Amino acid sequence: ASGAAPGPPEPEEPMRLEYFQMIDRVAHFDEAGERLEAHSTVPMESPVFEGHFPDHPLMPGVLLTETMAQASGYLILALTRFTHMPFLAGVEKAKFRSFVGPGAPLVIEARRIHQGSGYAVTKAKIASGGKGICDAELMFRMLPFPEGLSDRMREQARTIGLAPDAPAPEA
Repeated sequence: ASGAAPGPPEPEEPMRLEYFQMIDRVAHFDEAGERLEAHSTVPMESPVFEGHFPDHPLMPGVLLTETMAQASGYLILALTRFTHMPFLAGVEKAKFRSFVGPGAPLVIEARRIHQGSGYAVTKAKIASGGKGICDAELMFRMLPFPEGLSDRMREQARTIGLAPDAPAPEA
């Protein structure tokens, strides 16, 4: 015997992850105002609700945060003409003010408040039925696209109504 403690038992089932497509469509992109509004609807059914919470389904706060991050990411991609990929690097001042459940329509707003030194910062918020649900400041590290990801992100942007083919800004 090596004296090492035995590791944890193997789980019966591995972690279950779904596709993280949180934005249904971009409703408005304001380049001059550095603002994007997106709309989504929480699905009526999802395996997420089986565990969060049984018989009382609620959209998890981490997925609401991811929704704000995706709207912010698309905003940054559009403002930078898809020159670099924004990777979530920090979440600050996150506040969750209410709950949302299956079928809830979401309005997601993201505004860029800073960009420089390889980072971008946004303020984002989600509302449903005119009621504030959550908001946060999000920081993104701007890095070169991993191989093949630029084209996939451009295609996903087209799918949700964001035109990624605008010419790059003059230097």
